[in-house]
Amino acid sequence: MKIDLTDTTSSKINKALVQGRRSIGTPAVGMVLTLVIVTDEENAYDALRAANEASREHPSRTLVVIKRVSRSPRDRTTSRLDAEVRVGVEAGTGETVVLRLYGEVINHAQSVVLPLLLPDAPVVAWWPVNAPLDPAKDPLGALAQRRVTDTYAAEQPNDELEARAGAYTPGDTDLSWTRITPWRSMLAAALDQVTCKVNSVEVEGEEFNPSCELLAMWLAGRLDVPVKRSVSSGPGLTAVRMQTDCGAIVLDRPDGSLATLSIQGQPDRAVALKRRETSELIAEELRRLDPDDTYAAALKFGVDRLGDRATATVGQEPAADTAAPATAPAPAPAKKAAAKKAPAKSAAKKSASKAAAK
Repeated sequence: MKIDLTDTTSSKINKALVQGRRSIGTPAVGMVLTLVIVTDEENAYDALRAANEASREHPSRTLVVIKRVSRSPRDRTTSRLDAEVRVGVEAGTGETVVLRLYGEVINHAQSVVLPLLLPDAPVVAWWPVNAPLDPAKDPLGALAQRRVTDTYAAEQPNDELEARAGAYTPGDTDLSWTRITPWRSMLAAALDQVTCKVNSVEVEGEEFNPSCELLAMWLAGRLDVPVKRSVSSGPGLTAVRMQTDCGAIVLDRPDGSLATLSIQGQPDRAVALKRRETSELIAEELRRLDPDDTYAAALKFGVDRLGDRATATVGQEPAADTAAPATAPAPAPAKKAAAKKAPAKSAAKKSASKAAAK
């Protein structure tokens, strides 16, 4: 069931929710949380579809906040709120309210969302795109216990990771981190099977993929070893190679679905490691509402610090290793030049003495 409300208020939206539940015969509210999605019109459909699929595991009230840009100065001074109330099949296993904000009300979105939150239920805020640099200080983020962003949607993922590290607040998380959960589990299980010391690690993946940087920072921080970041054509994260005292441990996924785990002295094993949909990622994040300390430790390790310790970084050669060899051999050519000039001077002296004798 779908109810359209034009130029409405939060109280009218609440009444429409009650009316919708009664119309479909489900007056009882059995939802466990409120999911606030802050997005634009272009990405609203995909985000809402992912939330509806995740609601099968986490019945929730989903509030989609879309801030519409006004075209003229007159429209910017006029506030308006339009809403779509969806219950039943169109809203998954919960309720959905699509809020479109116009004019001055855009700057006060929290006043619209606050009356629509489920009472005594946790709140999760999700920015599929255009997330604020400090989600905890955002007016909508301040209402939530968990704040989910996605660095993969940023134009400069490494700069975005640095900003996230500087503004981290317990409760922040990132879908780029969620994407590597199976990789972290598989690598940890592989290391549990050996007693060797890890000497170095190489993480291979797409160039502008923050999941690769997060995995590299996690490995560098936990293992305290140099980590090399190499680039591949993808898709996504393609391989992790760990050099140990007992041989190499390699987790290779060239096609984005099936990986091969190779451990020295053991037969190779095929591992299902497919790239997951956004609905699976957001469902995983909704399973836990406590702060993710492991993500915080990996994020605060720092991309710049990873570059200092790595033997190769994306798009940049390590200056510390190349500067010394470039300057050390400089005296050698100078000596050769001096040696070439010496015979020339002696020949000039001989010719001068012969002329004097004549």
